[in-house]
Amino acid sequence: MDHLDGLRTRLVVDGGRRLEGSVEVPGAKNAALPIMAAAILAEGEVVLHAVPRITDVDVMASILESLGARVREQPGGTLVIDTSSIASHAAPYALVSKLNASFDVAGPLLARFGRAQVPQPGGCVLGPRAVDLHLKGFEALGAAVTLEHGSIIASAESLTGADITLDRPSVGATENIMLAATRAKGTTTIRNAAREPEVCDLAEFVNAMGGRVRGHGSSTITIEGVRKLRGVEYTIIPDRLMAGTYLLAGAITGGDVTVKGLDPAFLTALTDALSASGAQVTASGVSVRVQGNAARKPVDIVTSPFPGFPTDLQPQFVAYLSLAHGTSTVEETIFDARFVYVSELARMGADIRVAGRTAIVTGVERLKDAVVEAPDIRAGGALVLAALAAEGTTQIGGLEFIDRGYEFFEEQLATLGASIARASAVEPVMPRQDLGETIRMPRIVTPFRAS
Repeated sequence: MDHLDGLRTRLVVDGGRRLEGSVEVPGAKNAALPIMAAAILAEGEVVLHAVPRITDVDVMASILESLGARVREQPGGTLVIDTSSIASHAAPYALVSKLNASFDVAGPLLARFGRAQVPQPGGCVLGPRAVDLHLKGFEALGAAVTLEHGSIIASAESLTGADITLDRPSVGATENIMLAATRAKGTTTIRNAAREPEVCDLAEFVNAMGGRVRGHGSSTITIEGVRKLRGVEYTIIPDRLMAGTYLLAGAITGGDVTVKGLDPAFLTALTDALSASGAQVTASGVSVRVQGNAARKPVDIVTSPFPGFPTDLQPQFVAYLSLAHGTSTVEETIFDARFVYVSELARMGADIRVAGRTAIVTGVERLKDAVVEAPDIRAGGALVLAALAAEGTTQIGGLEFIDRGYEFFEEQLATLGASIARASAVEPVMPRQDLGETIRMPRIVTPFRAS
C-alpha cells in the first residue's frame, strides 16, 4: 500500500439504510465523450446540453483545447465547443493516457485534416482494449497507419467509402470509423456494428450537423460522405449506466427507487435480471421503478453487447447478487480483467470465486464494513452499493475513478436516504485491518474542470 494513500479523500458510508425516492440521471458519459470528439468535424459552434459533470469530460475538453479548440462551460451542464481554430492533428500523451475514449478524436481528425496522431489511450485497466479494429477501418477507408514513438499515426490524401465488417461489435471502432467516414468520398457500410444507444446518439448528432448516417441501432450502419458539417445545438441522451446503478442501489437496500427521464428499453437486460431475482420492476413512459425484495433469488447472467447485459453494470450486479439466497454464475465476455474488484468485495464478506472469465457468487447473509479501494469506475459503483447494504461504516478509496463516471454520486444517493459523504480532515483515523495501517482522510473538493 502506497504511503501516500492515507492522504486521499474517501467516501464514508453508514450502511443499512433503505433507499427511497426518485432521481434523474445526467447525460451519458459514453455518449458525451465521442460527441465532444465529433465536434472537431463541425464548421461552427457546437452547443451540447446535459453534459455530465465528471472528470472524464474535463479530460476530453482539455484534449480538444490542446488541439486548438475553444471550450467553455455554461450553467446546467452545457458545453460550448468551437473547433474552428483547431490547427493541430496531434493529441498529447499526458491527456490521452488518462482516458480510453481519447482515441475517439482519431476519426474526426483524420476526416478533417487527412492526418491524426494519437498516443495509445489509457483509462481503466480492464484488460486489453486494443484499437486494432479502428485502424483496420481507417485502412479500409484509404488511410496509411503507422506506429511511431508510441503514437498511432493515420494519414490519407483523401478517404473513400468502403464496406467494412468488424470482427466483433466494438463500440469504439464503430464510432471512430463512422466519424472518419462522414467526409469520405462515397458510401461506407459498417457490418457487425455496435448497437448501443450511445452509438445511436452519436449518429443522431452527426446527422444533426448535416451528416448522412443510416441504420444505427442495427448491426449494419451506412454513412454517405458529405463535404462539410455545420455547428449544432444538441442534447445528450440520459446515462443508462448511472440509471442502472441507482436502481441497483434501491434493490440492494430493499428500497423503492424510481429513475426518471430514461427510455426503459435502454435497461431491459438489467430489469429482466432484477425481476428474475424477485425485485418488482415497473416501467412507465420514461421512468423505471424498482422495489427491492429481501428474499432475492440467485440469477445467472452473461455480459454481451447491447441489447445484452452490459459489462458496465456487471460489477454492480455482482454486489447485488452477493446477498442473494443461493449461488449465481456471472460470465464476462467483454473484458479480460473486469473481476479485479472481487477481492475488495471479499473484504466486506462477499463469497465470490473467479475462474477465468466466470465468477461464482454464493450469497451471504450480510456484508460488513471495511476499508476498500475502487480499482476502476464501475467497480467503484459496485463498492458503493455494497457499502449501502453493509452493516457498519465502510470507507471507499479510489474516488478518482468514481469521479470519472458518476456525477454528484454521493449527493444523489443522499437524496434517496443514504448516509454517505466525503471524509473531512477532522474525521478519526480508521484502521485497514488486514494491513494494520492507518488512513487519514482530508477533504478534497473535485472541480468540474480537472486537468
